[in-house]
Amino acid sequence: MTTATTAVLAIIHVGLAAAWVGGMAYSLFVVQPKLKKYFGKDQEGREMLTAVIASGNRWKVIGLIGAITLTGGALLAINREHWWIHAVKGFLLLIATVIFWYVSWRHWPQRVFATTAELPKLQARLIALATTMLGLAGTAFALGVLAEHL
Repeated sequence: MTTATTAVLAIIHVGLAAAWVGGMAYSLFVVQPKLKKYFGKDQEGREMLTAVIASGNRWKVIGLIGAITLTGGALLAINREHWWIHAVKGFLLLIATVIFWYVSWRHWPQRVFATTAELPKLQARLIALATTMLGLAGTAFALGVLAEHL
């Protein structure tokens, strides 16, 4: 493959990874605190808007994770140098993806059917899970940068 093709593939890969990490960070550090501040003790109102914001994003994120995986695999096939760093990176992203699966197919249905009294615990659990996903994906992103500078 040409250097230009590899560079374009790397730009796409890094851009997709930055979009995932950036989206999670924005949600955690901007959207969630503002929802909490705006709605105060109105758990049901907060939950309704949160559901509207989250609606339809599951498959977009799955597509994003798939594209990150494909472009990362292609880059690894082109250059196997520091493969072990990329293996660790892939493992971290796999764990983040499993957490995303849990949030999407287990956690959200629990929230839909939760009572008002159960919502604070579920909201706190989502923050913990999202923070963990962000940490895993962010670490994987940093390892990818590190691998290029070794």
